Amino acid sequence: MRVRTKIADIQIINRYVASLLLIASLVFTSLADARSDVSRTSGAAVVWLDKLRSSLHNLNYRITFVVTKPNGESEPYLWRHGVQDGIEMEHLSLLNGPGREAFRIGNKVSYFEPNGEPYSIRSNYINGPIPKQFFKPPELLQNAYDIVLVGKSRISGLPAQQIRIVSADGSRYSFTVWLAYDSGLLLKLDLLDMEGKLIEQIQVTSIHVSDEPDEYFTKIERDKLPEIASVHRHKGFSHQWKIDWLPKGMAIIKEDVHQLPMTGELVDYVLLSDGLVDVSVYMRELQGQLPESGWLRHESTTLLSLNNGTMEVTIVGKIPPKTANAIASSIKPVQLKNSRR
Repeated sequence: MRVRTKIADIQIINRYVASLLLIASLVFTSLADARSDVSRTSGAAVVWLDKLRSSLHNLNYRITFVVTKPNGESEPYLWRHGVQDGIEMEHLSLLNGPGREAFRIGNKVSYFEPNGEPYSIRSNYINGPIPKQFFKPPELLQNAYDIVLVGKSRISGLPAQQIRIVSADGSRYSFTVWLAYDSGLLLKLDLLDMEGKLIEQIQVTSIHVSDEPDEYFTKIERDKLPEIASVHRHKGFSHQWKIDWLPKGMAIIKEDVHQLPMTGELVDYVLLSDGLVDVSVYMRELQGQLPESGWLRHESTTLLSLNNGTMEVTIVGKIPPKTANAIASSIKPVQLKNSRR
Protein backbone atom coordinates (compact mmCIF):
# COMPACT_ATOMS: atom_id res chain seq x y z
CA MET A 1 0.00 0.00 0.00
CA ARG A 2 2.83 2.39 0.84
CA VAL A 3 4.43 1.75 -2.56
CA ARG A 4 1.15 2.44 -4.35
CA THR A 5 0.70 5.64 -2.30
CA LYS A 6 4.18 6.88 -3.24
CA ILE A 7 3.56 6.07 -6.92
CA ALA A 8 0.25 7.98 -6.77
CA ASP A 9 1.98 10.93 -5.10
CA ILE A 10 4.67 10.96 -7.79
CA GLN A 11 2.04 10.88 -10.52
CA ILE A 12 0.21 13.80 -8.91
CA ILE A 13 3.47 15.76 -8.68
CA ASN A 14 4.31 14.97 -12.29
CA ARG A 15 0.90 16.16 -13.46
CA TYR A 16 1.32 19.33 -11.33
CA VAL A 17 4.75 20.02 -12.82
CA ALA A 18 3.43 19.37 -16.32
CA SER A 19 0.60 21.82 -15.70
CA LEU A 20 3.05 24.45 -14.48
CA LEU A 21 5.23 23.92 -17.55
CA LEU A 22 2.21 24.24 -19.82
CA ILE A 23 1.10 27.47 -18.11
CA ALA A 24 4.66 28.87 -18.31
CA SER A 25 4.83 27.95 -21.99
CA LEU A 26 1.53 29.71 -22.68
CA VAL A 27 2.66 32.80 -20.73
CA PHE A 28 5.99 33.01 -22.56
CA THR A 29 4.26 32.44 -25.89
CA SER A 30 1.79 35.26 -25.09
CA LEU A 31 4.63 37.58 -24.09
CA ALA A 32 6.55 36.74 -27.25
CA ASP A 33 3.44 37.33 -29.35
CA ALA A 34 2.85 40.64 -27.54
CA ARG A 35 6.43 41.72 -28.15
CA SER A 36 6.09 40.71 -31.78
CA ASP A 37 2.85 42.70 -32.09
CA VAL A 38 4.51 45.75 -30.49
CA SER A 39 7.47 45.41 -32.84
CA ARG A 40 5.20 45.15 -35.89
CA THR A 41 3.11 48.12 -34.66
CA SER A 42 6.23 50.22 -34.07
CA GLY A 43 7.61 49.27 -37.48
CA ALA A 44 4.36 50.22 -39.19
CA ALA A 45 4.33 53.56 -37.33
CA VAL A 46 7.87 54.32 -38.52
CA VAL A 47 6.78 53.54 -42.10
CA TRP A 48 3.98 56.10 -41.74
CA LEU A 49 6.37 58.75 -40.39
CA ASP A 50 8.70 58.06 -43.30
CA LYS A 51 5.75 58.60 -45.65
CA LEU A 52 5.20 61.96 -43.91
CA ARG A 53 8.87 62.87 -44.41
CA SER A 54 8.75 61.96 -48.09
CA SER A 55 5.48 63.87 -48.66
CA LEU A 56 6.79 67.00 -46.94
CA HIS A 57 9.76 67.08 -49.32
CA ASN A 58 8.25 65.88 -52.58
CA LEU A 59 4.59 66.95 -52.85
CA ASN A 60 3.13 70.26 -54.00
CA TYR A 61 0.68 71.36 -51.31
CA ARG A 62 -1.17 74.30 -49.83
CA ILE A 63 -2.24 73.91 -46.21
CA THR A 64 -3.93 76.17 -43.69
CA PHE A 65 -3.66 75.29 -40.02
CA VAL A 66 -4.28 76.74 -36.57
CA VAL A 67 -1.93 76.53 -33.59
CA THR A 68 -3.80 76.57 -30.26
CA LYS A 69 -1.84 77.56 -27.14
CA PRO A 70 -2.53 76.61 -23.49
CA ASN A 71 -4.20 79.97 -22.77
CA GLY A 72 -6.68 79.39 -25.60
CA GLU A 73 -4.94 81.82 -27.95
CA SER A 74 -4.89 80.62 -31.54
CA GLU A 75 -2.64 81.49 -34.47
CA PRO A 76 -3.72 80.75 -38.07
CA TYR A 77 -1.05 79.96 -40.68
CA LEU A 78 -0.82 79.48 -44.42
CA TRP A 79 1.79 76.95 -45.54
CA ARG A 80 2.83 76.33 -49.14
CA HIS A 81 5.36 73.89 -50.57
CA GLY A 82 6.39 73.14 -54.11
CA VAL A 83 9.11 71.40 -56.11
CA GLN A 84 10.31 72.84 -59.39
CA ASP A 85 13.32 71.59 -61.36
CA GLY A 86 14.33 69.54 -58.33
CA ILE A 87 14.44 72.58 -56.03
CA GLU A 88 12.15 72.78 -53.00
CA MET A 89 10.25 76.01 -52.35
CA GLU A 90 8.36 76.77 -49.16
CA HIS A 91 6.33 79.64 -47.76
CA LEU A 92 4.95 80.04 -44.24
CA SER A 93 2.80 83.01 -43.26
CA LEU A 94 1.16 83.99 -39.95
CA LEU A 95 -2.26 85.35 -40.95
CA ASN A 96 -3.17 87.34 -37.79
CA GLY A 97 -1.77 90.69 -36.71
CA PRO A 98 1.09 92.38 -38.56
CA GLY A 99 2.15 88.93 -39.71
CA ARG A 100 5.38 87.04 -40.04
CA GLU A 101 6.56 85.40 -43.23
CA ALA A 102 9.29 82.97 -44.15
CA PHE A 103 10.44 81.75 -47.55
CA ARG A 104 12.69 78.81 -48.35
CA ILE A 105 14.29 78.31 -51.74
CA GLY A 106 16.49 75.24 -51.62
CA ASN A 107 18.66 75.66 -48.52
CA LYS A 108 18.17 79.42 -48.20
CA VAL A 109 15.54 80.57 -45.69
CA SER A 110 14.49 84.24 -45.53
CA TYR A 111 12.54 85.68 -42.59
CA PHE A 112 10.40 88.82 -42.61
CA GLU A 113 9.19 90.00 -39.19
CA PRO A 114 7.32 93.21 -38.30
CA ASN A 115 9.81 94.52 -35.73
CA GLY A 116 13.11 93.70 -37.36
CA GLU A 117 15.16 93.76 -40.51
CA PRO A 118 14.62 90.86 -42.91
CA TYR A 119 17.43 88.32 -42.97
CA SER A 120 18.37 84.99 -44.54
CA ILE A 121 20.16 81.95 -43.18
CA ARG A 122 21.35 78.70 -44.67
CA SER A 123 18.96 75.92 -43.65
CA ASN A 124 16.83 73.12 -45.07
CA TYR A 125 13.90 73.95 -42.78
CA ILE A 126 11.77 76.92 -41.81
CA ASN A 127 11.74 77.57 -38.08
CA GLY A 128 8.01 77.44 -37.37
CA PRO A 129 5.25 75.49 -35.62
CA ILE A 130 5.78 72.30 -37.66
CA PRO A 131 8.61 70.30 -36.02
CA LYS A 132 11.52 70.31 -38.44
CA GLN A 133 12.36 66.79 -37.30
CA PHE A 134 9.40 65.53 -39.37
CA PHE A 135 11.50 66.42 -42.42
CA LYS A 136 14.18 63.95 -41.28
CA PRO A 137 14.31 60.12 -41.25
CA PRO A 138 12.05 58.85 -38.43
CA GLU A 139 14.63 56.25 -37.40
CA LEU A 140 16.46 59.14 -35.71
CA LEU A 141 13.65 59.26 -33.13
CA GLN A 142 13.79 55.64 -32.04
CA ASN A 143 16.57 56.05 -29.47
CA ALA A 144 14.52 58.62 -27.60
CA TYR A 145 10.88 57.70 -28.26
CA ASP A 146 8.56 54.75 -28.52
CA ILE A 147 6.54 55.13 -31.74
CA VAL A 148 3.18 53.36 -31.68
CA LEU A 149 0.54 52.90 -34.36
CA VAL A 150 -2.83 53.61 -32.71
CA GLY A 151 -5.58 53.28 -35.31
CA LYS A 152 -7.63 54.97 -37.98
CA SER A 153 -9.56 58.18 -37.39
CA ARG A 154 -11.09 61.12 -39.26
CA ILE A 155 -9.59 64.61 -39.12
CA SER A 156 -10.76 67.67 -41.09
CA GLY A 157 -13.08 65.43 -43.07
CA LEU A 158 -10.27 63.12 -44.21
CA PRO A 159 -9.38 59.53 -43.24
CA ALA A 160 -6.35 59.65 -40.96
CA GLN A 161 -3.81 57.36 -39.31
CA GLN A 162 -3.13 58.10 -35.64
CA ILE A 163 0.38 57.63 -34.19
CA ARG A 164 1.70 58.17 -30.67
CA ILE A 165 5.29 59.27 -30.03
CA VAL A 166 6.11 58.71 -26.34
CA SER A 167 9.31 59.50 -24.45
CA ALA A 168 11.22 56.24 -23.91
CA ASP A 169 12.33 57.22 -20.38
CA GLY A 170 9.39 59.39 -19.35
CA SER A 171 11.49 62.57 -19.21
CA ARG A 172 9.79 64.47 -22.05
CA TYR A 173 6.38 65.40 -23.32
CA SER A 174 4.60 63.06 -25.70
CA PHE A 175 3.09 63.69 -29.13
CA THR A 176 0.08 62.35 -30.96
CA VAL A 177 -0.05 62.89 -34.71
CA TRP A 178 -2.71 62.20 -37.32
CA LEU A 179 -1.59 61.75 -40.94
CA ALA A 180 -3.75 61.89 -44.05
CA TYR A 181 -4.36 58.36 -45.27
CA ASP A 182 -3.79 59.17 -48.94
CA SER A 183 -0.99 61.76 -48.96
CA GLY A 184 0.67 61.08 -45.59
CA LEU A 185 0.67 64.81 -44.80
CA LEU A 186 0.10 66.11 -41.28
CA LEU A 187 -3.53 66.76 -40.31
CA LYS A 188 -3.22 67.23 -36.57
CA LEU A 189 -0.58 67.25 -33.83
CA ASP A 190 -1.15 67.23 -30.06
CA LEU A 191 1.61 67.99 -27.56
CA LEU A 192 0.78 66.40 -24.19
CA ASP A 193 2.34 67.04 -20.79
CA MET A 194 3.44 64.38 -18.30
CA GLU A 195 -0.16 63.92 -17.10
CA GLY A 196 -1.47 63.58 -20.63
CA LYS A 197 -3.00 67.06 -20.68
CA LEU A 198 -3.01 69.00 -23.93
CA ILE A 199 -0.56 71.93 -23.90
CA GLU A 200 -0.36 72.74 -27.62
CA GLN A 201 -2.21 71.66 -30.74
CA ILE A 202 -1.79 72.05 -34.49
CA GLN A 203 -5.03 71.50 -36.41
CA VAL A 204 -5.13 71.55 -40.21
CA THR A 205 -8.24 73.30 -41.50
CA SER A 206 -7.71 72.82 -45.24
CA ILE A 207 -5.29 70.87 -47.41
CA HIS A 208 -4.80 70.84 -51.17
CA VAL A 209 -2.28 68.69 -53.05
CA SER A 210 -1.61 69.54 -56.71
CA ASP A 211 0.44 68.27 -59.61
CA GLU A 212 2.17 71.63 -60.07
CA PRO A 213 3.56 74.12 -57.53
CA ASP A 214 1.32 76.96 -56.39
CA GLU A 215 1.44 79.95 -58.76
CA TYR A 216 2.44 82.06 -55.77
CA PHE A 217 6.03 80.82 -56.09
CA THR A 218 6.34 82.38 -59.54
CA LYS A 219 5.77 85.81 -57.95
CA ILE A 220 8.73 85.54 -55.55
CA GLU A 221 11.57 87.80 -56.69
CA ARG A 222 14.46 85.65 -55.59
CA ASP A 223 17.12 88.27 -56.31
CA LYS A 224 15.42 90.63 -53.84
CA LEU A 225 15.52 88.20 -50.92
CA PRO A 226 18.08 89.16 -48.23
CA GLU A 227 21.57 87.74 -48.57
CA ILE A 228 22.53 84.93 -46.22
CA ALA A 229 23.82 86.45 -43.00
CA SER A 230 27.46 85.77 -42.20
CA VAL A 231 28.02 84.06 -38.87
CA HIS A 232 30.90 85.42 -36.81
CA ARG A 233 32.62 82.67 -34.85
CA HIS A 234 34.24 83.74 -31.59
CA LYS A 235 37.66 82.17 -31.31
CA GLY A 236 39.89 81.65 -28.29
CA PHE A 237 37.20 80.25 -25.99
CA SER A 238 36.94 76.66 -24.83
CA HIS A 239 33.87 75.20 -23.23
CA GLN A 240 34.40 75.13 -19.49
CA TRP A 241 31.59 72.79 -18.64
CA LYS A 242 30.49 69.21 -19.05
CA ILE A 243 26.96 67.83 -19.00
CA ASP A 244 26.77 64.65 -16.90
CA TRP A 245 23.13 63.73 -17.60
CA LEU A 246 20.83 63.91 -20.61
CA PRO A 247 17.47 62.25 -21.34
CA LYS A 248 17.68 58.99 -23.25
CA GLY A 249 18.42 59.59 -26.92
CA MET A 250 19.31 63.27 -26.45
CA ALA A 251 22.76 64.42 -27.52
CA ILE A 252 24.85 67.52 -28.10
CA ILE A 253 24.59 68.56 -31.75
CA LYS A 254 26.17 72.01 -31.59
CA GLU A 255 28.59 73.96 -29.39
CA ASP A 256 29.25 77.64 -29.85
CA VAL A 257 29.72 80.98 -28.14
CA HIS A 258 26.81 83.45 -28.28
CA GLN A 259 26.80 87.16 -27.63
CA LEU A 260 23.87 88.35 -25.54
CA PRO A 261 22.02 91.12 -27.42
CA MET A 262 21.34 93.36 -24.39
CA THR A 263 24.74 93.24 -22.64
CA GLY A 264 27.14 92.06 -25.33
CA GLU A 265 28.41 89.44 -22.90
CA LEU A 266 29.77 86.21 -24.35
CA VAL A 267 28.24 82.98 -23.05
CA ASP A 268 28.86 79.35 -23.88
CA TYR A 269 26.03 77.79 -25.87
CA VAL A 270 25.10 74.15 -26.41
CA LEU A 271 22.25 72.86 -28.57
CA LEU A 272 20.78 69.52 -27.53
CA SER A 273 18.39 67.40 -29.59
CA ASP A 274 16.67 64.03 -29.38
CA GLY A 275 15.50 64.12 -32.98
CA LEU A 276 12.16 65.74 -32.17
CA VAL A 277 12.82 68.36 -29.48
CA ASP A 278 15.66 70.91 -29.44
CA VAL A 279 16.92 72.33 -26.14
CA SER A 280 19.20 75.39 -25.83
CA VAL A 281 21.69 75.58 -22.95
CA TYR A 282 23.47 78.83 -22.01
CA MET A 283 26.33 78.80 -19.47
CA ARG A 284 28.30 81.64 -17.96
CA GLU A 285 30.57 82.38 -15.02
CA LEU A 286 28.97 84.36 -12.23
CA GLN A 287 30.61 87.62 -11.26
CA GLY A 288 29.31 90.05 -8.67
CA GLN A 289 25.64 89.77 -7.64
CA LEU A 290 24.21 86.28 -7.89
CA PRO A 291 20.98 85.96 -9.90
CA GLU A 292 18.11 83.99 -8.40
CA SER A 293 17.33 80.50 -9.61
CA GLY A 294 13.85 79.82 -10.94
CA TRP A 295 11.77 78.63 -13.84
CA LEU A 296 8.65 79.47 -15.80
CA ARG A 297 6.71 77.78 -18.57
CA HIS A 298 5.56 80.01 -21.39
CA GLU A 299 3.00 78.09 -23.39
CA SER A 300 4.81 74.80 -24.09
CA THR A 301 8.35 76.14 -23.57
CA THR A 302 10.21 75.89 -20.27
CA LEU A 303 12.74 78.57 -19.32
CA LEU A 304 14.85 77.61 -16.31
CA SER A 305 17.75 79.46 -14.70
CA LEU A 306 19.98 77.77 -12.12
CA ASN A 307 23.08 79.01 -10.32
CA ASN A 308 25.37 77.08 -7.99
CA GLY A 309 27.41 79.99 -6.71
CA THR A 310 30.06 79.99 -9.43
CA MET A 311 28.09 79.58 -12.65
CA GLU A 312 24.65 80.23 -14.11
CA VAL A 313 22.92 77.76 -16.42
CA THR A 314 19.86 78.69 -18.48
CA ILE A 315 17.77 76.01 -20.22
CA VAL A 316 15.19 76.83 -22.92
CA GLY A 317 13.10 74.17 -24.65
CA LYS A 318 9.85 72.20 -24.89
CA ILE A 319 10.67 69.89 -22.00
CA PRO A 320 9.20 69.50 -18.47
CA PRO A 321 10.71 71.79 -15.79
CA LYS A 322 11.87 68.71 -13.84
CA THR A 323 13.88 67.52 -16.84
CA ALA A 324 15.31 71.00 -17.46
CA ASN A 325 16.40 71.14 -13.81
CA ALA A 326 18.02 67.69 -14.04
CA ILE A 327 20.06 68.76 -17.08
CA ALA A 328 21.10 72.06 -15.47
CA SER A 329 22.01 70.41 -12.16
CA SER A 330 24.26 67.90 -13.95
CA ILE A 331 26.44 70.58 -15.57
CA LYS A 332 29.83 70.89 -13.89
CA PRO A 333 32.89 73.04 -14.58
CA VAL A 334 35.98 71.40 -16.05
CA GLN A 335 39.61 72.45 -16.36
CA LEU A 336 39.98 75.38 -18.74
CA LYS A 337 42.24 75.04 -21.77
CA ASN A 338 42.12 78.78 -22.49
CA SER A 339 41.08 81.50 -20.10
CA ARG A 340 38.55 84.17 -20.93
CA ARG A 341 40.53 86.67 -18.95
